[in-house]
Amino acid sequence: MTRRALILVLDGVGIGEAPDAAAYGDAGSDTLGNLARAVGGMSLPNLEAAGLGCIKPLTGVAAVANPRGAYGMMRPRSAGKDSTTGHWEIAGVQLAKPFPTYPHGFPREIVTQFEEDTGRAVIGNVVGSGTEVLDTFGPEHMRTGQLILYTSADSVFQVAAHESVVPLAELYAACEKARAMLVAPNDVSRVIARPFTGKPGAFTRTANRRDFAIAPPQETLLDALAARGIPRTGVGKVDDLFAGRNIKTRHTASNAQGIEFILEWLRGDQVGLCFANLVDFDQLFGHRNDVAGFYAALRELDRALPSMLDALHEDDLLFITADHGNDPTTASTDHARECVPLLVLGPVVRPVSLGVLDTFSDLGATVADWLGIDFRGRGKSFAPVVVNG
Repeated sequence: MTRRALILVLDGVGIGEAPDAAAYGDAGSDTLGNLARAVGGMSLPNLEAAGLGCIKPLTGVAAVANPRGAYGMMRPRSAGKDSTTGHWEIAGVQLAKPFPTYPHGFPREIVTQFEEDTGRAVIGNVVGSGTEVLDTFGPEHMRTGQLILYTSADSVFQVAAHESVVPLAELYAACEKARAMLVAPNDVSRVIARPFTGKPGAFTRTANRRDFAIAPPQETLLDALAARGIPRTGVGKVDDLFAGRNIKTRHTASNAQGIEFILEWLRGDQVGLCFANLVDFDQLFGHRNDVAGFYAALRELDRALPSMLDALHEDDLLFITADHGNDPTTASTDHARECVPLLVLGPVVRPVSLGVLDTFSDLGATVADWLGIDFRGRGKSFAPVVVNG
């Protein structure tokens, strides 16, 4: 088997509201469309040549007559709009109900049990952005050693601690205890360790973040590939999203490092699947409504795309997509219920329109088909449409 596939997820880079966006409070969200208008037109020549502007009109990004790849968009079918849900759907699993969220903080009984399990008291238990939470509770944490607990609009149980106050090993152990504790109906999608350093007024979150995800309830593309002995390599937080099941990942400190690791994989002799996530779009820019930063990250990817294409082997397929939206131009700093773009590139790809696919799971089904296994999950393969011959 010489065939390879790379799924590149641009975290939070949606391309317009899903049909049910209003039910999620996301009517009008359009991460790429609104961003393009906000910056007066995007200059992304390599993504443009690949077919990005053929998916839908984007200010500054032309619909080229002869794109390099196949192009389309995918609608979300799972309930929810978080990274775990989006990645699981790509891998063939669809959720009938969203993970629980806590707009008023966690119930007292959960907090009490967490304190008993860890031996440390908790402060916070609020909904807020990480930087604001650190500014508010960081000084007290440093004085007392109490763990900072917070959540967001997503299904997350986040625990922050200063690396000089709570050793990383202890913070990770506390999050593992929380993960074991949080079962239905409090089965949150992810428990996240959020270590930070610095002094009051100048706290900085470090790259030692670790996510502890709930395990997928059904067979995924990764499980199916593992059963057939086909290698799976991850880049970014992908292993965290699948609870480490059947994938090992090189964690990254930035999109730039993620791109570096992707290029190493493409230029190497590894086979099978590389499943990569570039999180800066979402984590650094979408959640902070940073339009300029978001656009700069897209331009960084655009500059790297020719090197990725040059590194593709004859039997490689490169899929560029996203897991949800995170529109930096709206009042919200939360994820958005959006469709996601899809570009398919490689020497054997026929540059055709895929239109609007009914589920992200069609992507996982296509990867399985390309790599020669019969897994389809909840999707249908479009490999016969995009592959020449």
